[in-house]
Order: sequence, then C-alpha cells, then structure tokens
Amino acid sequence: METVSTWALLLVLLLLVIPLMLSWTRTPGHLPPGPAPLPLLGNLLQLRPGALYLNLLRLSKKYGPVFTVHLGPWRRVVVLTGHKAVQEALQGQAEEFSGRGTLATLDGTFDSHGVFFSNGERWKQLRKFTTMALRDLGMGKQEGEQLIQAEVQCLVEAFQGTEGQPFDPSLLLAQATSNVACSLTFGLRFPYDDKEFQAVVRAAGGVLLGISSPWGQAYEMFSWLLWPLPGPRTELLSHVSTLASFAVEQVQRHRGSLDTSGPARDVVDSFLLKMAKEEQNPNTEFTDKNLLMTVIYLLFAGTVTVSATVRYTLLLLLKYPEVQERVREELTKELGAGRAPGLGDRARLPYTDAVLHEAQRLLALVPMGIPHVLTRPTCFRGYTLPQGTEVFPLLGSVLHDPEVFKQPEEFNPGRFLDAEGRFKKQEAFLPFSLGKRVCLGEGLARAELFLLVTAILQAFSLESPCPPGALSLQPAVSGLFNIPPAFQLQVRPR
Repeated sequence: METVSTWALLLVLLLLVIPLMLSWTRTPGHLPPGPAPLPLLGNLLQLRPGALYLNLLRLSKKYGPVFTVHLGPWRRVVVLTGHKAVQEALQGQAEEFSGRGTLATLDGTFDSHGVFFSNGERWKQLRKFTTMALRDLGMGKQEGEQLIQAEVQCLVEAFQGTEGQPFDPSLLLAQATSNVACSLTFGLRFPYDDKEFQAVVRAAGGVLLGISSPWGQAYEMFSWLLWPLPGPRTELLSHVSTLASFAVEQVQRHRGSLDTSGPARDVVDSFLLKMAKEEQNPNTEFTDKNLLMTVIYLLFAGTVTVSATVRYTLLLLLKYPEVQERVREELTKELGAGRAPGLGDRARLPYTDAVLHEAQRLLALVPMGIPHVLTRPTCFRGYTLPQGTEVFPLLGSVLHDPEVFKQPEEFNPGRFLDAEGRFKKQEAFLPFSLGKRVCLGEGLARAELFLLVTAILQAFSLESPCPPGALSLQPAVSGLFNIPPAFQLQVRPR
C-alpha cells in the first residue's frame, strides 16, 4: 500500500514539474539573462528570503543592470538596477512600464481595486480623482501647510511631556503623520492617548513589518504553498482587518452626514459625491470597493512612510551630533529662536534641506521599489519583454548608485550642496520613484518631513542615553521596505 502511495505522489509531482519545464523552454520574447531556475523552487537558492534585495544586488554584479529571476516556480521577474536602467524604463518608456505588479501578501485583500493596486482605466480614473481631491483639500497649498503645522505643534507638546526621560519616538511620530492622513481622508484628528487610534497606528506598522519580513519575502515566492498556513499570514490579515474596520466605520459615518449640496470636507466626501454623480453609469469605477481600498491605502501609507523617514532622520542626528548642531545653527541664524519654520523657509535652509535629502537617500525606504508590470509588449535594451512581464525597479540601487553617489553607504549631506553651500539637486534622488506610478503623495510627504524635523530641532536638543557610536543605522528589517531600528530618544528644551 505504501508503494502505491509513493508512486502516486511521484506521479503528481511529475505532472506539476513537466508543464513548468516546458513553459520555461517556451518563454515568449527574448528575456534578459539570469540564473537558471529549478523546478518548483525557481531561484530560491540564489534569492534567500530575508535578504532578497541584497541577493538581487549580488546577481546584478554577474548579470548586469537588467536581468531575469524566478520567484518560486511560476513568477518570472525582470529586475532593473542602477539609475540609468531605472530611469530609462520608468521615465523613458513610462507608458509601457506603468502597470502595477503583484504584491502577493496584499493582493488577496485589495483584489486590483483602489488607487494603488489597480490597473488600466480603473487606475487612471482613481489616480486622477485622488490627486485632484487631495489638491482641492489643500495639498500643496497654504491650507495643507497649516494643517501639518497644527499637527506638528501637537507632536512638540507630546515630546515636551516626556520631561527629558528616554522614550521610543516610533508611536508618537506615526500618530502625528497618521493624523495628517486622517485629517485629509476623514476630516478628523485623534488624541495621541486614544486607544482605538493607537491600535490603528500599530496595525499599520504591523502590515509594514509583515510584508517586509523574511516571511513576507518568502510569500512573494511561494504564496501558493504558504497561504493556507496559520501564523504570520493570520497576523498580517488581522492588522489589515483592523485598518479596514476603522476605514469602514469612517465611511459609514460620512454616509450619514454627507451634504450633497456643500463642498467636500475630505477625500471620503469627495468620493461619495462622485459616486452619487455616476450612480447611473454601469461602468463607473467609483464604487464602494474602490472607495474602501483607496481609503485603506491612504491610511496605511500616510501612517508609516513619513514617520519611518522622520524616525531615521532623528536617529542620524543622534548618531552625528555635529550635523545636528550645524542644522540647529542654520535654523537659528535664518529664523531666529523659537519661530516655527514654514515651507517658504526651505530655500533659506540649504544645509537642513541637504540633511533631509541625504537621510531619505541613505534609508532608501522602498529599496526594491513597488512591482511594475508591462502594459504591452516592449523592446528594452535589446530584449523583447512580453506584455504582463513583472518588473522590479530597485530604487535602493538608484539611491546608492556609486556612479552617482560616491561612497554611497556613508552619510554625507554635502553631496546635496554645491561649492558655495547652496542646495544642489541630484537627478538620481528618486525615493518616490518616477514615471506614471510616482508616489501620488510625494508633495505631502516632503512637506511633512521638512516641517516635522525642523520644528523638533527648533524646540529641542536631541540626545541618546547611549553613546553615538553604539547606535546602529542598519534597518531592523529589510524587504519591500527598510524599517529603521528602534532607539531611545531624550529631548531637552532649547
């Protein structure tokens, strides 16, 4: 009986493996080179979960800036490394590379809906609408700056409440940036001691950790094998459920108080008003599902991305106290003591601006980039890439490209200054990506980062309970996102 079972198992494996091997030999187009995949494993031997980004960089040294890898048995990906290759694709052939690729850990939840995960006409309509809605609500205008400054003042007061004792700034920073997102999306801000709000913010951080963890990297290769298993996936879905429940609650509240004759109070209002206008259109993309998935994305991204970058910037200022002192001197010289900085002051603060840019460059928050997919058959650098080919534009390899940034692993704000000390743009500074899928919240994120960091340095001297040399700058987790390490901060009023 055991012999029959063994042969049955082998037969099943053969039925799985043979079609895969045949599909690899019949690959359409002319793909870039890469390591040969193994049946069922793909390139697992070359791409260890937990170090996926670093292993892709290692492979680029052998195969060049454009190469092909197999994530598991079925997922074939073209990888782009370095400034030239990424810019040539995302900007030079923007339309062809404008599709959204797979993010296996979250695709089951979003199901190609919402402004971030959609494609085609759905994505075009939702992106245009969301961009305009945020602009109408003040993003990029004085109203948006005032909204951020009001939240910054709340954060400064919360820092003052620590009374010089060491604390982990992660939660407070995430709550501040989340409140900016909530104000724009829901027309609400929440007290920092609100337990439900804290749970939502922690859930957003849990999603960030889950999709970036070694398990999240393994799931991108073997979702077909791992999805039924409990553990990390259950935990990730629990965090997503917390965000979704919060978003549903806010949307329902808006439905009950919507004024169809008045101006929109926030993004949810704007979307509901648009839905009302298009309720007779059977092909409308302004649906309940697209509303919910757009709102969840805005809540998640608005909570974790800027706060992680601010946290890393504060860590750098602890690690390099001479840089912190020079920034503070520039603030005092240009603004005087105590005045809250505004966005109009940025041009007068070139060194401060250089520090913020260098912090973003060094962190490389999304080192692997967000996956793209080709919208049509494409010729790229002599290769013929079929429609539907997934593409990983490694933004970390752009921000750390040694051909652009000498000694890229070093923290050196001077690379963003010219000989006269004026701020100097770098073409390869692409933390928000580029092309048609460039981050739609780039302007908001840049404003938040500047206003948060400068206000904190205007109000406090930053200290660490441990020596600067003991502080590590290495990400606690490096996957889809680079998550900064935890650290303790002490603030002393100036």
